Amino acid sequence: MHLSRENCLLYAVTDRSWLRGQTLAQQVEAALRGGATMVQLREKDLEEDAFEREARVIQDLCRSFHVPFLINDNVELAKRLDADGVHVGQSDEAADAVRAYLGPNKIIGVTAKTVQQALDAEKAGADYLGSGAVFGTSTKPDAIPLPLDRFQEICESVSIPVVAIGGITSENILQLEGRKMSGFAVVSGIFAAEDIEKETGKLLALARELV
Repeated sequence: MHLSRENCLLYAVTDRSWLRGQTLAQQVEAALRGGATMVQLREKDLEEDAFEREARVIQDLCRSFHVPFLINDNVELAKRLDADGVHVGQSDEAADAVRAYLGPNKIIGVTAKTVQQALDAEKAGADYLGSGAVFGTSTKPDAIPLPLDRFQEICESVSIPVVAIGGITSENILQLEGRKMSGFAVVSGIFAAEDIEKETGKLLALARELV
């Protein structure tokens, strides 16, 4: 699947911390109904078999909404499922190795916290970058907030889309006005919401104002 900048606009990244009696698939479906433009399944603690079962269900949902489905870190699972792509961090496989393994038609996202990391990832074949944490984050307590001026430098240093991530909510997203990003990756701002569909729609409308 080819990645468009529109796909990056509101990128829902899963977290099962706020299930509240629902399944993760039900929450993802609510986000898709609200207008999420891409979905990443992020599972740090599930056993491989459970991860794969979850991935298959959510992949089918994303396909029914014609929205790209990516898997965090697990390149082998992405290959096995023929997922639309994968997102890797700086400590994971390099983008050029992931590209060689997955082939030319898969979406590869890379975390970049410096201009040099951004340039290296673009050169290695990344399709987009995730950069932050722009507002800190509860999902990665050790994440160091990225100064917004540096975030903008990263956005301006590459030609591929850069997605802001880290603590983004409908209350603070407008603080990123003018920072040259192509979209926003949102975790708790979507999945911790009482009404996920409504909050996703609100975030999408705000994102369109900024990009």
